[in-house]
Amino acid sequence: METNEILKDQPHQWVSHNNSELCLLGTAHVSQKSADVVKELIDSGEFDTVAIELDEIRYQALTDQNRYRNMDLISIIKNKQTGLIATNLAMSAYQKRLADQLGVEPGAEMRQAIESAKEHNLPLWKIDRSVGITMKRTWRSLRFMEKIDLLFGFGGFFEKEEVSKEEIENLKTGDLLESTFKDFSDNSENLYHSLIDERDQFMAARLQQDIEDATEKPKKILVVIGAGHLQGTHQYLQNNIDTNKTIKTLNTLPPKALWIKLLPWIITLVILAGFTWGFSKNPDIGWDMIKTWFIYNGILSGIGALLAGGHVLTILTAMLAAPFTSLNPTIAAGMVASLVETMVRKPKIHDFESLQSDAMHAKGWWKNPVTRVLLVFVFTNIGSAVATWISGFKIFNQLI
Repeated sequence: METNEILKDQPHQWVSHNNSELCLLGTAHVSQKSADVVKELIDSGEFDTVAIELDEIRYQALTDQNRYRNMDLISIIKNKQTGLIATNLAMSAYQKRLADQLGVEPGAEMRQAIESAKEHNLPLWKIDRSVGITMKRTWRSLRFMEKIDLLFGFGGFFEKEEVSKEEIENLKTGDLLESTFKDFSDNSENLYHSLIDERDQFMAARLQQDIEDATEKPKKILVVIGAGHLQGTHQYLQNNIDTNKTIKTLNTLPPKALWIKLLPWIITLVILAGFTWGFSKNPDIGWDMIKTWFIYNGILSGIGALLAGGHVLTILTAMLAAPFTSLNPTIAAGMVASLVETMVRKPKIHDFESLQSDAMHAKGWWKNPVTRVLLVFVFTNIGSAVATWISGFKIFNQLI
């Protein structure tokens, strides 16, 4: 069947760059039809290159069935990647729930593009921005109340047993990442910009860069992207993009506000100054202040580890470590507690194998030793943070 006949009822755009012709195919991520169209187009022999709306992390998620089995928990904790792993797990669980409910796994058309490209020995370009960079840029772009709304909304994401019709409709125009946050991006210009518009720019720049850098210039490229990215990516491809500058800019994390960087150090200095002042007034006051600091930090951090389902040794570690880590902005109580949890109740191979199915339900996050480690990290840190502020105010009151 000819290409035009295959594309007849499909959302698509043609555009040229540097003597290469690109066919942008807008797909639905929960549609078997989209996967079938991708297969037909590649099988037609008209295309000598395939590009897909995936980054390396999401590509591995689709192709490596053992990705969680090979997870190095200690490295994840030390490198402060717990938030990214938790987000990926949540979306992976959501994807499995959709597959069970609809009989079609989201991203089937991407998987088909990967398989067909390999079958025909065609170059496969992964053109999307790293999901980690996207999530971090998104988070930093939000105002305080937008972050609160997002956290509460995302919390309910774990509790849904069935995916609503509205969410399924969202997935027909956007990928799993943006569809998860669609309700928020509709009401937040910042969220829309970082999740969708920036990725449109990035994918356009990557396509142009890959064409220019190719040893053998491709003649016809099939670009498989979500329908929600079709118009934006097409529009940016028609412009003369400074590819290196665009990619570098969109891959750079916006700097944190100076006061946010300095705040932990300021708090530490204020607390230490308070101790010094207290001892200079009266040693008994100084010791009372230290007692206040240890009691609140120890108890609230221990409660955080307890709520996360941590081992007794983990809870004790959190209680002992928090008073000291709260005065050291370079290390968190949650990091120490989660490392102990990992060593005391080391996850087994079957825990990693059942990770995705356990993550589908809120109870599973406490049941599985892998996700429990992530919860220990988060809850202990929350307890420590709350304790720092409460004990700080108590110490201030003791001084006056």
